[in-house]
Amino acid sequence: QVQLVESGGGPVQPGGSLRLSCQVSGYTTGMWCMAWFRQNSTQEREGIAAIRTGRTEAPGDVTYYAAAVEGRFAISKDSAKNTLYLQMDSLRPEDTATYYCASSFSLPCTMLAHQQDYWGQGIQVTVSS
Repeated sequence: QVQLVESGGGPVQPGGSLRLSCQVSGYTTGMWCMAWFRQNSTQEREGIAAIRTGRTEAPGDVTYYAAAVEGRFAISKDSAKNTLYLQMDSLRPEDTATYYCASSFSLPCTMLAHQQDYWGQGIQVTVSS
């Protein structure tokens, strides 16, 4: 079992920044992929960023972004702290949503909701003036 707990959400003005954190606990050996998703009242849950942990045959983490956030958001992780991050800059009202972190033990890493194994409870981000 893996437990994921998000934090760092809240209200922010357009153009502002927030950093979301996802604390990971449990059995994570072989958990190659982590991702951030978001969902608002009018859209299905969408993947916005993912990170694949490097391994022996492919060292170095690899990141993936949806077009809607590329260049504004950055996904990263601190393995020593068992924490996943999402740095969100230049926020827009359309970024308002509930944000979820997710993890997968499968490869390749994707930003498809049905391919994730574990989910956090979600945290609200509201971008408004």
